[in-house]
Amino acid sequence: MRNTAPDLELDAYLRLNRASLAEWLAAIRELSGCSDMKCTLSGGSGQQVGALSMLAAEQGLLVCLYASQGMEITGCRASAPVLLLPRAGSPEIAPLKGAWQGLEKLVLARPEDRFRLRLPRGSRVLIVRPEADLLESLTRCDLEACLPAWEELITCYLYQSPYFQNDAHAIRMTNHLFRHLTLSPQGSLDSCRCPELDRRLLRAIEKIREEPGWDFNLQELASHSGVSERNLYYLMKRETGMTPYRLYQRHRLIRVRQRLVDCQCEVPHISWYAADEGFSHLGRFAALYREHFGELPSETVQWRRAIQDGSGEKALTEPYLALH
Repeated sequence: MRNTAPDLELDAYLRLNRASLAEWLAAIRELSGCSDMKCTLSGGSGQQVGALSMLAAEQGLLVCLYASQGMEITGCRASAPVLLLPRAGSPEIAPLKGAWQGLEKLVLARPEDRFRLRLPRGSRVLIVRPEADLLESLTRCDLEACLPAWEELITCYLYQSPYFQNDAHAIRMTNHLFRHLTLSPQGSLDSCRCPELDRRLLRAIEKIREEPGWDFNLQELASHSGVSERNLYYLMKRETGMTPYRLYQRHRLIRVRQRLVDCQCEVPHISWYAADEGFSHLGRFAALYREHFGELPSETVQWRRAIQDGSGEKALTEPYLALH
């Protein structure tokens, strides 16, 4: 089955896809700490309004919002300082009673700030929410100096995120990001290295990502990329930290996750979804899934269901609070 999730940052941590307006509001209200937040759609229905991915670590939380319909979000008030970074489209931001302006670069919103967000269809915004004891360092910085450096650091993190090897690696890299946000701008950038991937490697990665029905064959993948099997193996290992098969396996798991997030049935057919992606042993599949995403397949389904049945706040906060 072709993956129908949008091109979303942190797609391995997809939480909502094709979400209804009620699900969307329940999620972003809890994540923002603002219970009076409202959302008005600019045309369309209240179904399939957007997608959301979320990665929580000890040092903070990252959330990517994707708008599949145009919308305006009002009543936004951060419970603690957060960073907002546009990632696609032309999102806009405005003070509570002020004029709209393009959200074109990293912005810091403090708890006393109330603002509105306008998200055109297809736009994406990343929310970076540091853990409380890091905030004092963030707000002491000279923003004019820090914000451009922080934006480059976050962009570098996002560049690396498709190649997180498993959940432990993702958490480690996320904590690393938040720790470096407290350094001087130059100290932050010194830790950021984002080299361009070799074009031959990019061809291999594209095939793995874009051809879900393809069965792994290293010889075929190497031929497609224009390198030998040995060179492709070491090139991918050096540039991404993963072997070709490991990356292939991870993308199969991500496709299963997307189907679980979208599941509307009473009893999710986890074994069917796993088998469709080539996982024949359910116990081994569950262990791999937990290794990559930090939870069991059934917990992914329970999270979405908790949003649907109105108990979303508990589901949303549990993964984050469990880390503290």
